[in-house]
Amino acid sequence: MRPSAEGDSAQPASRRERLRAELEREMLTAARKLIASEGVEALSLSAVARAVGVTPPALYRYFEGKPGLTLAVYEAVTRDFVATVAKAAGAMDPEDFGGQLYAATRAVLDWSVANPGEFDLLMGAGYARLVATGRHVDQVLIRELGGLFGQTFTQLWRRGILPYPSEQELEPPLRSQVAAYGRLMQHDYPVGVAMVMITCWRQIYGLLCMAVYGHLASSFDDYLPLFENMMDDLLALCGVPRKR
Repeated sequence: MRPSAEGDSAQPASRRERLRAELEREMLTAARKLIASEGVEALSLSAVARAVGVTPPALYRYFEGKPGLTLAVYEAVTRDFVATVAKAAGAMDPEDFGGQLYAATRAVLDWSVANPGEFDLLMGAGYARLVATGRHVDQVLIRELGGLFGQTFTQLWRRGILPYPSEQELEPPLRSQVAAYGRLMQHDYPVGVAMVMITCWRQIYGLLCMAVYGHLASSFDDYLPLFENMMDDLLALCGVPRKR
């Protein structure tokens, strides 16, 4: 997520405010450790309270019950996840758009496999339970991760590199959905560009689930060859064939 700018006139935090912020960070850290070690289903107010040495009712001063705690964890995980992907993309030559997309997508895969519990919260069954509370939290990940990838797609579009369908080529129901998806990423490009992005993502997401949950592991015990093949196809689709 993008850092916020603070004015020079900002008042220094009081000792009480600093202690409150520190305790909130400890709670989020404890919650993430629970998810990492035991899965999303292990997350509870009582478990987090025990980990930081407070009573469960004390957490209500920081979060609106378990849904509020889960949402705060979701946002914290998203920040770290997107920062990891951004770092991988930023290490590439600014003019190597294919390299940026490859590096960023590989970072998504590596992070997901290394953090199955947190992946579950962002994109798996844990996310489904969070949505069941009535919170449309997917907008956070679309805006942050999609917005990050969207920076490269914007460059491809502006330079005339990216092939993309016209609005008229998309059926009206799909067009309206893709347009809403594109608006969430906060980039000023045509609906067809957002269509290319969601076309790529639906393939990437399928491979992520296969790798994280071990689907077809009896045949694909190593998902990297499949990933490489997928990226060859997707980068060609985006007009930037992968360099060998």
